[in-house]
Amino acid sequence: MDRAGGSPQGTLPREESPEMDLSHRFSKDELALLYEEVLYTIRHRLGKPEQQHIGDSQELYSYVQKAFGMDAEEHSVIMQKVMELESPIYCLKATVKEAKGILGKDVSGLSDPYCLLGIEARSQEPAHPDHKKRMKAVVKDLIPEDQIHRTQVINQTLSPVWNETFILEFKDAETASFHLDMWDLDVVESMRHKLGELTDLHGLKRIFKDARKDKGQDDFLGNVVVRLKDLHCWNDHWYQLEPRTETYPDRGHCHLQFLLTHKKRATTSSRTQPSYTVHRHLLQQLVSYEILQHQQAGSTSWDGELSSHASTVLYLHATQKDLSDFHQDMAQWLAYSRLYQSLEFNSSCLLHQITSIEYQWVRERLRPEQKAELAESFQSLLTYGVSLIRRFRIIFPLSVPRSTERLQSLLRVLVQMCKTKAFRELCTPSPDLPQMVSTALKSGTTEWFHMQKQHLKPMVKSIEENSKALSKLLLEVIEDLKQCQKIWNKLFSTNLKLNIFSIAYLELESLVAEHVQEQLHKVDSSMSRPTAESLFDLYRKLQELYEMKDSLSRRDGPLALSNFHQWFEEALPLWLQKAYTTTLERAQKAIQMDQLKPCGYQKHSTSTVDLSTCYAQIVTTWQQLNWPDPDKAFMIMVNLLEDMCKISLMYCKLIKERAEALSLSERNEGEAANKLEKGIARHIQELSSSSDTQKPEDSIIPLMKFLESELQYLNEHLVQENFKSLLTLLWHHTLSVLSAAGGPQVPSVQHYQRLFCALKSLELCFHAEGCGLPLETLHTATFQTLETHLALCSASSRKLIQKYFSNRIQQQLDTSSEKYGAVTIKALYRPLEQKLHVEVLNATNLIPLDSNGSSDPFVQLTLEPRHEFPEVVARTTQCKKNELHPLFDEAFDFLIPPEKCRQEGACLLLTVFDYDVLGANDLEGEAFFPLCHLPGLDTEEADMARVPQTRLPLTHPKPTDEILQLLESRKRDKEAQAFAKLRKQRAKQSKERE
Repeated sequence: MDRAGGSPQGTLPREESPEMDLSHRFSKDELALLYEEVLYTIRHRLGKPEQQHIGDSQELYSYVQKAFGMDAEEHSVIMQKVMELESPIYCLKATVKEAKGILGKDVSGLSDPYCLLGIEARSQEPAHPDHKKRMKAVVKDLIPEDQIHRTQVINQTLSPVWNETFILEFKDAETASFHLDMWDLDVVESMRHKLGELTDLHGLKRIFKDARKDKGQDDFLGNVVVRLKDLHCWNDHWYQLEPRTETYPDRGHCHLQFLLTHKKRATTSSRTQPSYTVHRHLLQQLVSYEILQHQQAGSTSWDGELSSHASTVLYLHATQKDLSDFHQDMAQWLAYSRLYQSLEFNSSCLLHQITSIEYQWVRERLRPEQKAELAESFQSLLTYGVSLIRRFRIIFPLSVPRSTERLQSLLRVLVQMCKTKAFRELCTPSPDLPQMVSTALKSGTTEWFHMQKQHLKPMVKSIEENSKALSKLLLEVIEDLKQCQKIWNKLFSTNLKLNIFSIAYLELESLVAEHVQEQLHKVDSSMSRPTAESLFDLYRKLQELYEMKDSLSRRDGPLALSNFHQWFEEALPLWLQKAYTTTLERAQKAIQMDQLKPCGYQKHSTSTVDLSTCYAQIVTTWQQLNWPDPDKAFMIMVNLLEDMCKISLMYCKLIKERAEALSLSERNEGEAANKLEKGIARHIQELSSSSDTQKPEDSIIPLMKFLESELQYLNEHLVQENFKSLLTLLWHHTLSVLSAAGGPQVPSVQHYQRLFCALKSLELCFHAEGCGLPLETLHTATFQTLETHLALCSASSRKLIQKYFSNRIQQQLDTSSEKYGAVTIKALYRPLEQKLHVEVLNATNLIPLDSNGSSDPFVQLTLEPRHEFPEVVARTTQCKKNELHPLFDEAFDFLIPPEKCRQEGACLLLTVFDYDVLGANDLEGEAFFPLCHLPGLDTEEADMARVPQTRLPLTHPKPTDEILQLLESRKRDKEAQAFAKLRKQRAKQSKERE
């Protein structure tokens, strides 16, 4: 599609719209005559339908009725008229091309073949009793002599070539059949002449055969019979020559072409207009309808592909009118090139037609009116295409998909058209396409610039608003030139050897210079500061535009923007003053924020670092100016250096005053901080001594009320910087007091719960929803350590036990070493039975714990934590004597609900022991299998045979564990004591320490 989207961008303004009825291209009477022609074509169609065509005539009638916009009454009237018209004369255009492999009937082993052909009117159906006899009958016995056609005789060959065409009329394709007989011309020769040509025994045999037949009788070579109802409209095929007897069944093949056509069509269009003109009008109407249907379906990129209905109608019409391929291509070119100028479709559709015309071009094949029509189509498309190129920025905007491909397709069509022999012969003198496009691009660029200028015209005509409008206009110009350089230049350079960037730049540079000078003629030294700032932006844009000159392919003379900097000399002092003022304000702000503390690894405060950045801004201003005049540029540099010296002197004065103010403020902050620190320590002490029966939330109320009162007062009487500095000191002090209060000397769980609640409440208080200290300041390493410690100490014993097993599971997952060996199992959860099925397969690489260098291993299976599985008893495997690689192959089932498997720390504990007869069993190692990872728990029940084996490295308990030590310290908690004792015994059973 070469025009996309809606006006004004992506399409040319035009009177027609895709939603309109396209039949207005023809008058009502012309449309009726054309409709009569297409109905007549469908009614008198010939031949079997092609595979890709529509065979149902009613379906074709319905299609053309829609394509022509005919209502039911109009269709009925014209259809009745068509039915009353006289039928055409049906013709078979038969071309005898050549033959190969025919019999040699002469003494020389060759033949003098010729063909007799004609159409038999009566049917030769297979059911006929003498079918075989009739099929083998010769043409002269079946067809009247005046209807028989004969080819030339090709002497002495077995591969004759004729290329002769005959028009054979018939009345009914259902009953008629085509017959062709091939004969060898027999000329009377003397016996001496025949013996002179004799070459072998077969030749002698033919001499004896000739002696028995009548003199001058031709020899039969074979025949071809084709029923017309079996033919398509167009056929090109090699047919086997059939014999009359079985003596020589293989008689070669004959190449025939068939075309089913009409003569003396009764329609008005056929009688009054050339066939090719009627076909072009029909093509134009159907293609218009096809494009309309394509657009109504929501697509805007018709690629020239016709529907099967349209293809069928056009194919039938072209064959019935016996239009040559050249005239069909020419009709398509005239129709498509005309439609392209009003409808939206891909211009690449024109390439096929123009290429076909070039391939088949013979000037003498066209009548004068056809030549004029073709020449007019070339000129019209060329003019229209160049007009599109002139407005390519609007017609092919980059915001619309595939715009570059559409423009490239149009350029290729125009270039290819101008290269054709038809164009050069018919359009004299031949236009210079690159010159036409270059002129169009120049005028189009000027139009685009004036359109943008009008669009960006300010409402208020002040110098400041004009400057802003100019900056926006220059931004559009620069962006357009970048697109020309990066995108469009490749298209025009490849197809037309044109540098569109150079063309556009030279036009736009001149237009910009003229327009800017016109707008800036009122600028003087009394301009306001905002005006000067807007002019600096305009100066930078002009500078960028002028620097693009380096990409020009050629340049004649100086550019209009060569001295553009001189237009801004009145604004230059204000620009320098702006740079000085901005740098000064930033330096003053930096001093106000400076706490006079080293910044990172530097021995300077923050304001010193910021001052260097401020100086960098002045350097940037100098670089942006890049003043072309050397003398003036030197003076600008001197002014900037003087400004930097003034700022340095001001900095020294203000930083001294800042140091004195901070010294006084720190003394006041110290007194306030000392008072708050003592109050916080006192309230945390009272919190620690609170009764264990009191809720943690209630016990911290006095502390929070104290902080709220004191911090509110300080916030009102201190500057924000000093207040946050005080908050930071108090936060570090509070963490140290809480850490001391949470020492190991107080084992009460309630005590730790109160401290943990106090820590989280203080965190919220000091953060104050973002108005206080940031979370990065609050979450120090001390805070994170204290939070973890208090959260652990305030947890219940059962929670700690679950945490212990969670840690052991994680340790199991992180362990890859098999220092103590490994145990292999398969585990599956069966949700229907709520059973855990475990198969203990084997253990490997166990440590020898007996004196004989071996072990007597067995595996104990328990579900942990015990408080989650109180009714599940431990299970053990058989003991394997003197084995370091025992094979168990034992299965166990545990009845447990699925929700228990998902609890924190829930696991299958596999403990491998070395059996001792006299003393306690020694620990080989233990492995932890997490129940939450069981196959079948969260998925469909799986087959045990498909469950993979799990190899678990054995581990030993660590001699010290923070959770076990915490549980052991809870003397009044029997469950905690029992668990700690059990794990302590397990550690003692280990003869080897990690």
